[in-house]
Amino acid sequence: MKKIDLACIVDDDPIFVYGTRRMMELVNFCDAFLIFKNGKDALDNLTALIEAGQRLPDLILLDLNMPIMDGWQFLDVFTQIEIEKKIVIYIVSSSIDPKDFDRAKHYDSVSNFVVKPISIDVLKNLKEGFPL
Repeated sequence: MKKIDLACIVDDDPIFVYGTRRMMELVNFCDAFLIFKNGKDALDNLTALIEAGQRLPDLILLDLNMPIMDGWQFLDVFTQIEIEKKIVIYIVSSSIDPKDFDRAKHYDSVSNFVVKPISIDVLKNLKEGFPL
């Protein structure tokens, strides 16, 4: 079974983060995690990693509704940064608004839109479909 090296969770809900991380550990989803509470923290830290030439995540699970910088704002800035490595982004949100689904399709780097709550089966499917 495929295993992702580094996964990143960008979400302000500590319960979601804890539960998702535990499920990822149960299904042997990845070797390591980066966790950020909002888009600005994620953007600042990922930009610093890029500038330092350090290891970047293979995959980002991105919430939309967060304080300081939401998922859309993160995507607007992050997708403009030139990165040699392809980072797969999955939007993971409680939103069921069709406008959000349509908007997500406008970002080439967004691979899928997953509605919360996330399950072990969904994680397994994401892992199986991950382009390693």
